[in-house]
Amino acid sequence: MAEWAWEAKGRNGEVRKGTMEAETAELVQSRLRAQQLNPVKVKKKPKEIYINFGSPVSEKELVVFTRQFATMIDAGLPLVQCLEILSSQGDNKQFRTIQKDIKAYVEGGGTFSDALKRHPKVFDNLYVSLVAAGEMGGILDTILQRLSVYIEKRVKLKRQVKGAMVYPIGVLCVAIVVIIVMLTWVIPAFQNMFAEFGGEDSLPGLTKMVIAASEWFLGNALWIFLAVAGLVTALTYHYRTKSGRRFWHKLFLGMPVIGPVIRKIAVARFTRTLGTLLSSGVPILDAMNIVGQASGNVIIEEAIQKTADRIREGRTMAEPLMETKVFPSMVVQMIGVGEQTGALDTMLNKIADFYEDEVDVAVAALTSLLEPMMMVFIGGIVGVILIAMYMPIFEIAGKVQAN
Repeated sequence: MAEWAWEAKGRNGEVRKGTMEAETAELVQSRLRAQQLNPVKVKKKPKEIYINFGSPVSEKELVVFTRQFATMIDAGLPLVQCLEILSSQGDNKQFRTIQKDIKAYVEGGGTFSDALKRHPKVFDNLYVSLVAAGEMGGILDTILQRLSVYIEKRVKLKRQVKGAMVYPIGVLCVAIVVIIVMLTWVIPAFQNMFAEFGGEDSLPGLTKMVIAASEWFLGNALWIFLAVAGLVTALTYHYRTKSGRRFWHKLFLGMPVIGPVIRKIAVARFTRTLGTLLSSGVPILDAMNIVGQASGNVIIEEAIQKTADRIREGRTMAEPLMETKVFPSMVVQMIGVGEQTGALDTMLNKIADFYEDEVDVAVAALTSLLEPMMMVFIGGIVGVILIAMYMPIFEIAGKVQAN
């Protein structure tokens, strides 16, 4: 089915423009006449080529859009008018262009959810599915309010994880820079000084080892750089493969300190997403597929997919979740209680609230644990180098005083 750009005149002579998907230009003209519009121009749009540079819209902008849209729909404004108002404001030109395209598509007779589906970088499968459920149930304003709350909680969870990783990564980068500077400039300066005093052969063993490390680094700097670049490239390629992602995700889940934090984050994301979908009227099998894709971990996704297959066979959710041995038993038992009482969506949201608080505590504990470890690591390396360089100086000073 092709996409057509059209221009038409209304009853009062007002010129209107938009886009529409149809098999032929004649079909577009027929639809326009059915909307009491007089077609002036209908032209086939060339296919757009999208280059994946990530979403042009931040999650904060998406939250504001969703919340404002929900408020206007709740106030009784027509869908097209809401899009017209939202597309005329905001600092992000790309997002305004996307909103105008959505408005044109809806004006052309398409549904709001199908219009959103045209921009997968901005509106993911979960967003589109919830909007479609809201359109079918006539509760679009309620769905949009739930979506805004969900995205805000998702952003908060991401911010916590990123905040926990910024400090150790920053300290590690500083440590690497400090070590490179000392190996490249500081140690050779001391080596020249020792050579001028003529005591290079009588240097302590630790000093000789540090000088040898500096000489080896300077002599093989290019090869070291190429080896590191090759290793990073190989690991990146391996991670992008399905088997590679599975290996690394399983490794991360099994780590003694980081593993439990990743598991809690996965549980919080799973329960929050599934609870939001079910409370919005999305069928459970469709919801499980969406949750699996949004889990961010191959092991978790496989466990969710196996559970969905068992549900399709007529089993409950709790039993197959327990068999996967991925989710904590407390979570599975609470889900079982939710299924028995008919309040699964409420129970999932309660579990999500609990585990989001647990993530707060776990991330704070991880940060406080990593902080002293990184300081000891940097201090130890720098301390060894300084001691190795100053030991000969102290020996020379002692000999001078003795003489």
